[in-house]
Amino acid sequence: MSAFIRSTPEDFVVREQLGFEADGSGEHVFLHLQKRGLNTQDLLQRVSALSGIHLRDIGYSGLKDRRAITSQWVSVRMAGKPEPDWQRLAVPGEVEVLDCRRHSRKLKRGVHRSNRFELRLRRLEGDIDALQVRLQQLSQQGVPNYFGEQRFGHGGATLAQARQWQERGARKLSHSKRGLLLSALRGHLFNRLLAQRVEEGSWNRLLPGDVGMLQGSRSLFSCPEVTAELVARVAAGDVHPGLPLWGRGEVLQGEARLIRQETILAPEAVLCRFLEEAGLTLAYRPARLLADDFCWRFCDDGALLLGFSLPPGSYATAVLAELADYREAHGESRNSSE
Repeated sequence: MSAFIRSTPEDFVVREQLGFEADGSGEHVFLHLQKRGLNTQDLLQRVSALSGIHLRDIGYSGLKDRRAITSQWVSVRMAGKPEPDWQRLAVPGEVEVLDCRRHSRKLKRGVHRSNRFELRLRRLEGDIDALQVRLQQLSQQGVPNYFGEQRFGHGGATLAQARQWQERGARKLSHSKRGLLLSALRGHLFNRLLAQRVEEGSWNRLLPGDVGMLQGSRSLFSCPEVTAELVARVAAGDVHPGLPLWGRGEVLQGEARLIRQETILAPEAVLCRFLEEAGLTLAYRPARLLADDFCWRFCDDGALLLGFSLPPGSYATAVLAELADYREAHGESRNSSE
């Protein structure tokens, strides 16, 4: 099955679900903004210019796509300074100010509950009946939780730059740039481990020595044995296998899993050491992604309209990749998961 996405920004709609209410007082102004054709950094620059507040005192929870219509919350630390007329941010067809309220704390990365996606796939070509079956399977079983191409840059440019930076001795960069490149390298290793689990058919089940991760939570635990209870919890979507986000820290996998992991990442041994020496802390990410409130319908014009919610740090493109070989309507093909 093949399809086109982003024929217009209206075909890719993302709405950030904050998951908590601003408390109504404090030195931070929470702005709920909708943008079209801008990335998050563009939006933050406009907020900084209007308010006179440095970017370091402006918070956000997640980065949002440029070629889309997206809404997200932004916090601005006013600290007794007079507020501007926030409606001056509004530009027809680009930015809309949806809400404004006070809160006591700065908005931090990844604190929002979820992102709600409304995506339209056009010019479908292939077996529609098979697509219907795949949609049903995906809604029940989830998809491999790959990092999407956004993590690696257009055409893998960010990952290529990160490789060059590593190979040339990791010269000093700004904090944000350094974080971007390290994230690309880390995501590459995770995707490599996940691709092996997909090839083996074990991305959606626990193996002895795996790390288990609770759905909708950062809680994790070692699984030296896979009991009947754990098998049932995995089948119910309550527990997922976890794979490492590389760094230093307490290793939770069993010996057999570590040996297998070492074999898979042997060609990347230098990169693994580099990430450890860069000071990254070992963490884990679920190998399986379950989309919440997953729904779909075929439109009169033949397009497929998808709706679903994903937790922070997950990628809608990981869902799309399991449905179709999609292409950006303006000629960009999607990247490989690697």
